[in-house]
Amino acid sequence: MSDELRFQVDSRIATLLSQEYSSTEKALKELVDNAWDADAEQVSITLPSPMSDAPIIIKDDGTGMTPQELSSHYLKIASDRRVRRGERTAGKQRPIKGRKGVGKFAGLMAASTMKLETQARGIKVRFTVSLADLEQVADIEHLPIYPTVESCPSDQHGTTITLSSLHQGLVYPDANRLRQILIQEYGRQKDFSIIIDGKSLAIDDLDGTYTEDTTSLPDAGEIALRFSISSGKTGLREPGITLMVDGKSVGKPSFFGLDQCDDFPPKLLRKMYGEIEVDGLSEYVTAGWDSVVENSEGFQQVTRYVQEKLRTAFTETHGMDIRMAHARLQKAVHERLAAMPEFKRDYADRAIKKVLEKYYDEPSSKVEPIVFVVLEALERSDYRTVVEHLADAQRRDVAALAESLNDFGLADMAFLVEQATARSTFLDHLEQLAKASGTLEATMHKAIEHNLWIFGPEYSLFSSNQTLQRQVEDFLAQKYRGKLASKRPDLLLNENLNGQYLLIEFKRPSHSLNLMDYQQATGYRHDFLKYVSKPIKVLLIGGKRSADYPSQNLEADVSTMLFIDIISAARRQLQWLLRTQIK
Repeated sequence: MSDELRFQVDSRIATLLSQEYSSTEKALKELVDNAWDADAEQVSITLPSPMSDAPIIIKDDGTGMTPQELSSHYLKIASDRRVRRGERTAGKQRPIKGRKGVGKFAGLMAASTMKLETQARGIKVRFTVSLADLEQVADIEHLPIYPTVESCPSDQHGTTITLSSLHQGLVYPDANRLRQILIQEYGRQKDFSIIIDGKSLAIDDLDGTYTEDTTSLPDAGEIALRFSISSGKTGLREPGITLMVDGKSVGKPSFFGLDQCDDFPPKLLRKMYGEIEVDGLSEYVTAGWDSVVENSEGFQQVTRYVQEKLRTAFTETHGMDIRMAHARLQKAVHERLAAMPEFKRDYADRAIKKVLEKYYDEPSSKVEPIVFVVLEALERSDYRTVVEHLADAQRRDVAALAESLNDFGLADMAFLVEQATARSTFLDHLEQLAKASGTLEATMHKAIEHNLWIFGPEYSLFSSNQTLQRQVEDFLAQKYRGKLASKRPDLLLNENLNGQYLLIEFKRPSHSLNLMDYQQATGYRHDFLKYVSKPIKVLLIGGKRSADYPSQNLEADVSTMLFIDIISAARRQLQWLLRTQIK
């Protein structure tokens, strides 16, 4: 056959791509991303009143596009801007958000007609695309577009998108929902403001409890604190309080020491969002504006002030919930607490309060089992009694101390036997997961992440499912320079006894490990080795091995194990422990 064949792009592609978004608000967010990529400093969004005929208007003051740029870039479907122009924008060096080259169709998710007007370098261009026009052609490449081109002042630039004939089958876009989406992405950007229906996006837009306070501190001067505690069930993408000095942010958002306090629920920390302006700390900011001198008296005063305000807000918004949950459970656990020795009873009561604080927003059906597990452990553990005997014996004589150490060994042995039995049950369930054909990689990751003992007693967690860039910059305090910034090794462990790291990469149990898996895992090691002095061992785990998995010329310290082998080895270790301790 000599005739040339070609792919055709059905005109339905625009409709299908517009349906990629789960809500109108998320589709509009895609158009805001385009403005960000165009180095805009301001985007204004005008939403229609429900049941009106008014359009949605998104206007930005970005670089805009010339007719040539429209033709060669914007109208080219699935064109990756990063390939053409790099990972960052030309003017403000922002990280590019548009990656798929299909965001231009986002507006058609909400409306039947999209009008685009853009200005750049003295030229203004307008054109309109409608779903009705798309239905008239079989191939989108044959869709005629008739732009209007005219001159404009050379200092005018930006793009306006008007979405009209909104789909009546969809709920009209909600300004509040749109704010919740945009504030997580852009709420901390000082050179990119978003105005929705005339109001600038700000901290008080976050659904929840908003607090604003000003004061003056002796060594820090005037202070303005603004923060919200989100009422949503999930944590925020970038929680914390941003320190602002002379209008510039210093470092990353932080919790001003509350993340180091055991009595403050970690879940609540992930719901805090705000900023504090403290110009009086300007002389204590480091040269790179990435941190402040923490032991300065001014910063210490600010820290105490912020902690007090956050704790007060926390008590007002969630204190009653915790007290009510505690009261509901108190009756159920009263009898068990009363049966405990007095020293255990007090400790158990404090432990239960900590559980309630940590799981303050969880339903009782989830909290009650955790409370009862705590009680069960305290009822069955003799550690506290033995440790008290040790302290008392140390004040008496050597013989009493030796006797108490013997008692500790007996209690420790009993605990180890109980722990080994429980771990054996855990391995039974893990084996069921490994044998199930539908078990995903993420499922095995979640099951193993906090059960590192299956790899041996010497390992401790360094990071889990974090990007290489974050591991290097956040954990090692070095600047990441590599090509795998967004890649995420499954687990990276510290091997304390031998002074090594262990990098673990999971695949789902039904997957056969192959050459690409080997290259991925070793590639992570090569990239990470630039920043650490300790050697890194690699462990690749899957359900089985494929025929193309390399068997020769392997790099040093690279091991491959199947889930079933790991489980068997851990089980043998437990069986040995049980045999030796029972004897």
